[in-house]
Amino acid sequence: MSNLQVIKPGWQSTIQDGGRRGYFRDGLSEGGAMDEHAYHWANTLLENDLDSACIEILMGQFEAVFDADTTIAITGADLDARINGREVKHWSTHPVKAGDRIAFKQPRNGLRAYLAVAGGWQTPVRFGSRSVVMRERLGGLDGGPLRAEDRLSYLPNLNAPRRCVAPNYIPDYQAELTLKVVPGYQYRDFSNASRLRFTTSEYRVSNRIDRMGYKLEGPAVSTEQSGVISEGIALGAIQIPQDGNPIVLMRDRQTIGGYPKIGCVTSLDCSRLSQRGPGAVVSFEFSDIATVQADRQIFDRFFRASSRSPSGQPLN
Repeated sequence: MSNLQVIKPGWQSTIQDGGRRGYFRDGLSEGGAMDEHAYHWANTLLENDLDSACIEILMGQFEAVFDADTTIAITGADLDARINGREVKHWSTHPVKAGDRIAFKQPRNGLRAYLAVAGGWQTPVRFGSRSVVMRERLGGLDGGPLRAEDRLSYLPNLNAPRRCVAPNYIPDYQAELTLKVVPGYQYRDFSNASRLRFTTSEYRVSNRIDRMGYKLEGPAVSTEQSGVISEGIALGAIQIPQDGNPIVLMRDRQTIGGYPKIGCVTSLDCSRLSQRGPGAVVSFEFSDIATVQADRQIFDRFFRASSRSPSGQPLN
């Protein structure tokens, strides 16, 4: 087994996979990659299992050295990735040699990049997942973000294919974003005027964002209820606190909560939202469960059946 030695851990770099499933009833958050689209592409490029662990790098400033030859993939945000000081292509695989140094600098488009290695990062499995949930001190090496001098194990592999993602599958994380929302059962507690305000207004991503949730700022949404009995919270649930500014709950959300919820952002749109930083503009539109399920099925089938391509050719 070989290792990646962390030199600079960056703002927040964590091990993430597909998430911790089946333990929500026990009070454990699912965790997992914030941007499923970029995460799945990173593993698909390397022909890894789709649930293989990646390093999720928030806003760059990450630096590390490989001690054995292997192949890596970089997807997600453009954090000005470099190998041995040379800028490298995003959404692509790259061979690396023992002693090579990889660095992620400043964000140029998006917030979170994904660094995958052939075979996946071999960190311990805890409750069926390698994902880090920092609040619970669970996953990764010690339940927290990576630190300087940490060593991540991997299997040497230079036989992984050379591939890149076709341009039409690479998103623009600076584009304005409309989030699809499935109405929740508390939807009826919001007046017609509040629902209209919610779907015809623009909201901006605030400075209060993390892996637990995204606080948005804009026209206040009011409800006839000031609170509800604490209940389970789904990914993408939109809580409306007393100030009327929506909070979209993300991967590391708490398992129960008591704010009224107007609906739930789809899982795929949560991924898109996770790449938007403070000041980004978002809006909401209501959708129906059949449309949302169809979108999800298409996404899942696409990655299960992604076509293979010759070395160096775009993968689509």
